[in-house]
Amino acid sequence: MTKKITYILLASIGILVLLIDWYVFQGIKTLTTSAGMSAIVNTAYWVLFTGINILLFYFILGIRGREISTWAKTFFHLYLTILVTKLSFVTIMLGEDVYRTLAFAYNYNSEGEQHLPLRSKLVSKIGIVLASFPFAFFIYGISKGKYAYKVRKEVLYFDDLPEAFEGFTLTQISDIHAGSLDNPIAVKKGIELINAQNSDLFVFTGDIVNNEASELKPWIEIFKEIKAPYGKYSVLGNHDYGDYISWPSVEDKRTNLQNLKRFHKEIGFHLLLDNHVTIEKGGEKISLLGVENWGLGFGQKGDLKKALLGVEKSSFKVLLSHDPTHWEEVVKKEEVPVHLTLSGHTHGMQFGFELLGFKWSPVKYRYPHWAGMKKENGKHLYINRGFGFIGFSGRVGIWPEITVIEFRKKVIQKDSPLTKSQNKSIRSMEINI
Repeated sequence: MTKKITYILLASIGILVLLIDWYVFQGIKTLTTSAGMSAIVNTAYWVLFTGINILLFYFILGIRGREISTWAKTFFHLYLTILVTKLSFVTIMLGEDVYRTLAFAYNYNSEGEQHLPLRSKLVSKIGIVLASFPFAFFIYGISKGKYAYKVRKEVLYFDDLPEAFEGFTLTQISDIHAGSLDNPIAVKKGIELINAQNSDLFVFTGDIVNNEASELKPWIEIFKEIKAPYGKYSVLGNHDYGDYISWPSVEDKRTNLQNLKRFHKEIGFHLLLDNHVTIEKGGEKISLLGVENWGLGFGQKGDLKKALLGVEKSSFKVLLSHDPTHWEEVVKKEEVPVHLTLSGHTHGMQFGFELLGFKWSPVKYRYPHWAGMKKENGKHLYINRGFGFIGFSGRVGIWPEITVIEFRKKVIQKDSPLTKSQNKSIRSMEINI
């Protein structure tokens, strides 16, 4: 990006921020007009937010090509929290202004008062109260929510599940992003929660770091504690390849990836790179496949056909693939059916809400199905909401996830002639009644 474009972008951001602050100020001014302290409050408002905005641009200009400092990260999170709070307040005020405009238009057409109605102090008070909720949610999300691990359980039924795997369980986590983790005690509690599920198999579906393998070193001993009698398996995600930072040389980047693969092994993760393994139980088998990252807009390295080499078409198959767009674009169209694909990547954008079966996150505008289970043509996709976080050091409404999936054999019962006759009689009785 050229300097000219950078300055144009910063100027645009500056104008937008100034407009938001000016609009919020209108609501604050309404509350202080007759309070005898308007001059003090108004001056304090502009001094405070002008200072905050100057700091914003200072940090933005200071991080170009450099690692973001702890102070800068803390400031950006605080700024985002304040910005969301202000936007919530602006939404209430905007609703009031729509009403004021309509009232003005009605009065004008009726030859009555021909000026905008005054702002309501009550509406401004309501706006401040309602805006305090997202402020509190973001503070919680930054301080506690990013480690508020939630266990989500799914039971899946399959006609062709091998009998020996009836009740077999699998625990999945995704998107650890070790470079963002900052609380070993909280992460250990997450590992304890994983082990408390007593699953047969453990899988990790990519993005173990943000960029560099070295981010993982302080956490290796903690993640080593994960237990699973049928093994621990993993794949790579888009962040694991080191594509988002500059490297001194191609060789340095290659060495970083080799180190990352070695760290997977030290943790006890069996890394699947476009290949598969066979899980055996009670003399029967299922196939566990894993591909390198394949995602629209995030690199398409994975090769499903290569991973399927040597796998019988009739075999029960579970696939680990980091990016869910791989399932949408490739997996569900594959002639050789894959029963279940496990992905991550979206994080649920670490922001949104889920209540009474309804869920929403801004990430839905990029990924229509962004979390949980989806079934199409007998093929299942499950998207994990992520174990860690990146960018925004917090989670609001979309909590870090530990997924537990239980496999069950769907029993097909064939009715006997007697049963059919009884059913027919019952239906006749229902009709007569």
